[in-house]
Amino acid sequence: MSAAPPPSSRPAVTEREARQVAEAAREQDWRKPSFAKELFLGRFRLDLIHPHPMPPDEDAQRGEEFLAKLRDFCETKIDSSVIERDAQIPDAVIDGLKEIGALGMKIDTKYGGLGLTQVYYNKALALVGSASPAVGALLSAHQSIGVPQPLKLFGTQEQKDTFLPRCARTDISAFLLTEPDVGSDPARLATSAVPDGDDYVLDGVKLWTTNGVVADLLVVMARVPKSDGHKGGITAFVVEAASEGVTVENRNAFMGLRGLENGVTRFHQVRVPAANRIGPEGAGLKIALTTLNTGRLSLPAMCVGAGKWCLKIAREWTGVREQWGKPVALHEAVGSKIAFIAATTFALEAVVDLSSQMADEDRNDIRIEAALAKLYGSEMGWLMADELVQIRGGRGFETAESLMARGERGVPAEQILRDLRINRIFEGSTEIMHLLIAREAVDAHLSVAGDLIDPEKSLSDKARAGANAGVFYAKWLPKLVAGAGQLPRSYGDFHPAGHGDLSGHLRYVERNARKLARSTFYAMSRWQGRMETKQGFLGRIVDIGAELFAMSAACVRAEHLRTTGDHGREAYQLADAFCRQSRIRVEELFNRLWTNTDDVDRKVVKGVLSGTYEWLEEGVVDPSGEGPWIADATPGPSRRENVHRPIR
Repeated sequence: MSAAPPPSSRPAVTEREARQVAEAAREQDWRKPSFAKELFLGRFRLDLIHPHPMPPDEDAQRGEEFLAKLRDFCETKIDSSVIERDAQIPDAVIDGLKEIGALGMKIDTKYGGLGLTQVYYNKALALVGSASPAVGALLSAHQSIGVPQPLKLFGTQEQKDTFLPRCARTDISAFLLTEPDVGSDPARLATSAVPDGDDYVLDGVKLWTTNGVVADLLVVMARVPKSDGHKGGITAFVVEAASEGVTVENRNAFMGLRGLENGVTRFHQVRVPAANRIGPEGAGLKIALTTLNTGRLSLPAMCVGAGKWCLKIAREWTGVREQWGKPVALHEAVGSKIAFIAATTFALEAVVDLSSQMADEDRNDIRIEAALAKLYGSEMGWLMADELVQIRGGRGFETAESLMARGERGVPAEQILRDLRINRIFEGSTEIMHLLIAREAVDAHLSVAGDLIDPEKSLSDKARAGANAGVFYAKWLPKLVAGAGQLPRSYGDFHPAGHGDLSGHLRYVERNARKLARSTFYAMSRWQGRMETKQGFLGRIVDIGAELFAMSAACVRAEHLRTTGDHGREAYQLADAFCRQSRIRVEELFNRLWTNTDDVDRKVVKGVLSGTYEWLEEGVVDPSGEGPWIADATPGPSRRENVHRPIR
């Protein structure tokens, strides 16, 4: 029996249908407490993160032993300049990573992995990412979103026994969701998986397949058509990259991460055993989102490494470069940039370590914390790199190779700026992260009042929702009026003698968490069903929450370092500096909630799209090449050479 032909066109999806698909993929319940969720509701639950959680001694010892081995490998085997020059990670480097077990950092020891905790996995990514962001991206894509993580969470025992030992030592994996015309709107996903006996037959094209060029195993998201005995829906599969009909049609090149093995992969009548399906049919998006709950922490972890490197270079350079009779670091215009890099690196490491440790303990639901860490880390990492380039001046714009050619230290400042830029897009762009986090942040409101603002609900449904909402808000709103943030002696543990005072910053967080919740409630009351279209407002709400979370994490980390006797006084200074900088950003964001140009911006956008301002584009030439904006992804056999390059 032959498989039915694949669909010839992409599914036609309305806006409402797209939202329903995304909503169905969400993890609906909150079975565990969440510090960030409570923060958005105006409840500052410091008890959920303080005292700072710590890993068990045996986990820490195993992690530190591997970090020492990895550091030696990074210092002796990885040459970032070679990867940048050749736009490829040498096979010998990848073979070496396999030998020391770096492919299996997150895989349990019973499958041949190292069994590192999330904390030490992220520390390892920060370390290797500082040696080469491309190597960091390869390891992260392999373990954070590739085959190991979804199998760990959703795989059968047989799948784990079959694939995890391979992933731990020899096989590189990749995650394939994006298509040429499908990014963050998976309802339009067109790659099909048609049931055929004990197999599924895959057809379609996947774009931006990180690791796809060299991968041995793929996690592929494909749409199973609904039929007798098949629920259908977007479904996850483990696919052997060497299967007949799998073609890597192009190795993509980018502004940064020049060693990234990222490509375009076509599937034509690829047979995949039903035993390779991960979870039930239709669960693919939920599996992907759940995998990303902790997988997203890998990106901010590497941003922490970047921040540390930026601080090192800024300190060394500005101490020797003199201007007007003194080191440039002592000029306030430069010094403020150094202070920003130092304070932000401290806070970002606090956010990542805290979120990672909470993920390891599994006592809290960290889906919002991880998303905030990714959002905040990618944005602040880019800003820190940009400030380093400015501090270095002309040398910051010059390549490391050119600097060395004329006899100076080859500092790749411009490279890190290019390499970090993708983090604002990878694994959910900043704009999508704003919407994703906003949806989770207002979940409590929608659960009690969602039917009130749904135009398709009946009057009886709205009446019931109104009654439920009345009960919820009658209890909730009065609690937003006053709190511990108004009591001058609150959080006294954070005002130890001889170390400084962070208690005032925590009182600020508590007060502004309530203010944030009041602002959200007012906006819902004002806009109701139109709230989801107010993306500018929602983005600012999320950014305020990110700053408050970072302030909380920075203070908790500083107090932890004080109590353990490890740079406590200096940590208090950095946390204080960060919180003061953050408070300025928070005040600006609150002001912009209601005083902004959102309405006029929408009018301008409509004018741009209608051609009203086309005259403004006169006087230039367009160097872009010819061709369609989006490549044709019609299913069918490949007509291009297979550039798949497994490393063995």
